[in-house]
Amino acid sequence: MSQNKKKAVLAKILNRVARYKLSLSLSMLMAIITVICQLYVPVLIGRAIDYIVGKGQVDFSNVFVTLIRIGIVIIGVFISQWIMNMCNNRITYGVTKDLRDEAFDKIEKLPLKYIDGNSYGDIVSRVIADVDTFADGLLMGFTQFFTGVLTIVGTIIFMILIDARITALVVLLTPLSLICAWLIAKKSFNSFKRQSETRGEQTALIDESINGIKVLKSFGSEQKYIKEFDEINERLREYSLKAVFFSSLTNPSTRFVNSLVYAVVAISGGVLAINGGISVGELASFLSYANQYTKPFNEISGVITELQNAIVCAGRIFELIEETPEITDENNKDLTEIDGSVNLSQVEFSYTDDTKLITDFNLDVKKGQRIAIVGPTGCGKTTLINLLMRFYDVKGGSIKISGNDIRDIKRSALRSAFGMVLQETWLKSGTIRDNIIMAKEDASEEEIIEACKSSYSWGFIKKLPKGLDTEIGEDGGSLSAGQKQLLCITRIMLANPPMLILDEATSSIDTRTELKIQDAFAKLMDGKTSFIVAHRLSTIKNADVILVMKDGNIIEQGNHEELLKANGFYKTLYESQFIKATKGETC
Repeated sequence: MSQNKKKAVLAKILNRVARYKLSLSLSMLMAIITVICQLYVPVLIGRAIDYIVGKGQVDFSNVFVTLIRIGIVIIGVFISQWIMNMCNNRITYGVTKDLRDEAFDKIEKLPLKYIDGNSYGDIVSRVIADVDTFADGLLMGFTQFFTGVLTIVGTIIFMILIDARITALVVLLTPLSLICAWLIAKKSFNSFKRQSETRGEQTALIDESINGIKVLKSFGSEQKYIKEFDEINERLREYSLKAVFFSSLTNPSTRFVNSLVYAVVAISGGVLAINGGISVGELASFLSYANQYTKPFNEISGVITELQNAIVCAGRIFELIEETPEITDENNKDLTEIDGSVNLSQVEFSYTDDTKLITDFNLDVKKGQRIAIVGPTGCGKTTLINLLMRFYDVKGGSIKISGNDIRDIKRSALRSAFGMVLQETWLKSGTIRDNIIMAKEDASEEEIIEACKSSYSWGFIKKLPKGLDTEIGEDGGSLSAGQKQLLCITRIMLANPPMLILDEATSSIDTRTELKIQDAFAKLMDGKTSFIVAHRLSTIKNADVILVMKDGNIIEQGNHEELLKANGFYKTLYESQFIKATKGETC
């Protein structure tokens, strides 16, 4: 991270801290009171020592009064420190909450291009681990950095009041400690940066492994992933050791310099005391100040190391927060009247600039038509769905729904017009009911049960311990793939949207249930424009129009009988599946 970038990150941190002005002001006030009280204690101790002139010459009354004052000041330190720490915690965890809120809000607004192009584990690591590390560094910065600077300044003032000559010696030796801290911090910063990046890489691998644990075990890939994890873990160990090694040098290095300072003060102060330049009490106070003066340098040097790590983590968080979101559509119009017509004109699209996927794509869909999309893997079937839903925007041409360019329609309005069931199911942790009513939260009990019966999910739901109120874990927990897909279909049955997108919607369901679901879909699709992506061509025979895609283009178009008569690519696909089916192979 360059110096300019580091300064920019610090400015952003300070900008967020400034939102807590009251807590920040109170913290600074309490820090000043704490430092003044702590620095006043050596003065009182020095006076108490001076009241003890010799044997039989002790001024007990003044010593007693001075001890009471010391006790009062120490209580003041305790109270002010407690209030200061409360304020610092409020600021730190307030900023942490704000950052996590901003990060999660940005994730919800990021285009799919970013989500698809970055590992989920790294994104999670930024929001969780990096924010925690940043919070630790920020809290230490508030607690020790500001009070440390105040202590240094206050100590110098108090030492000057006792003797300016010894103070000058102390100040001249101070840069040695700062130089040590700066050199070490510079080395540790790069190590902390690599440590944070590698931690994100490790989180991504763990996330990937857990999500695909069944596939890993079925292909016997455990050792491969263990080996990959060991390699990443070894790099993390190496970077962490380097970071800890360099950061651990800070304290002993600065303590060595500070011990030299203390020795200089003791020797020079002792000489002055012998010659009557200062009293024994003042020498005791000076030695105490010399110790207090050097102590903040140790703390600040440690804080600087932590701040280096915190800045690295903050930089990663801000990178996520400042990612370009989806183009705002607040001023776009709502899709109020939906007649179901869809028109794609000269559509061009590619995920990367150097690889064309869809070129000059044209399609005119009339209200209520069932459009089936077939073709080999990678031909652009799912990409077409992504474009219809505006998960990605076209690079050229236009897509119109009911005569409106979808780029002029609010995304929320556009997406609510479609009911979509994907091959990959997604269920959140919660109850069965929570997952079903996502698209219609005000649905009645009767509507929910009717949707469950229509999708043939009621049969297994009513057998669960608590029926609709049965809790399921992340991504469906122990439910089978078919049961999860039935729940996703139930959502659509309940929402009853004006248009449908079915992307291999019955791929995980047994043949008998699939036939029933097809009948339910037939009723649901009645009068609605529907897009059906299918690999099993037997499921789309009744489609009004079948689009045969290859290399991002429609190469054939027509109904089932027309395409078979055309004796083209569709017939080849259909017959290949028919031959496999007659041989007892899975299609």
